[in-house]
Amino acid sequence: MKNLNKMGRLKYLVRLVLLGIKKMQIAITKISSKGQIVIPLEMRKDLKEGERIVIIKSRGNLLLKREKEFSKKLAEDLEFAKRTEEAYKRYEKGEFKSMDADDFLKEIEKW
Repeated sequence: MKNLNKMGRLKYLVRLVLLGIKKMQIAITKISSKGQIVIPLEMRKDLKEGERIVIIKSRGNLLLKREKEFSKKLAEDLEFAKRTEEAYKRYEKGEFKSMDADDFLKEIEKW
């Protein structure tokens, strides 16, 4: 990545983000009468019984993170949660616009 110019690095990073979005897993689960939540099997393959999970609630959204990973990157995780919440608010207000990846990269080149 050192050999890429500034725009090349930016395009590379955007593509990495887009790939990350494609790998995102989404599932629906229920809360029991005792407040228990089942993490779907496909999302808990690398979790161990008894492993501690940190849950952060912010304006109706829940963020789950392994305790051992959370404590290492606490500041980063809190900043990510804050930015995610802010982006979600802008999305709900209709402040996002939709475009395909090529148009997005062209728009970034204007910056």
